[in-house]
Amino acid sequence: MPKTLEMIFVSDIGKNITVSVDDPKEPVDLDAVKGAMDIIIAQQAFSTQSGKPYSKKGVRVVERNVDEYEV
Repeated sequence: MPKTLEMIFVSDIGKNITVSVDDPKEPVDLDAVKGAMDIIIAQQAFSTQSGKPYSKKGVRVVERNVDEYEV
């Protein structure tokens, strides 16, 4: 089943920004992910319609199960 690592930030205008990474290396090194998030915030690496990353809100791994059927 495909997995995605999601890094969730709070923007400078108070909205959530989610950055997704497909097929993360497991087990997830939480310290490395937090460090990467700190770098993204410090360097203001990107800007979205929801603002720029301002603080860390959370990290999660999402596993998706898809069953396809022919019609």
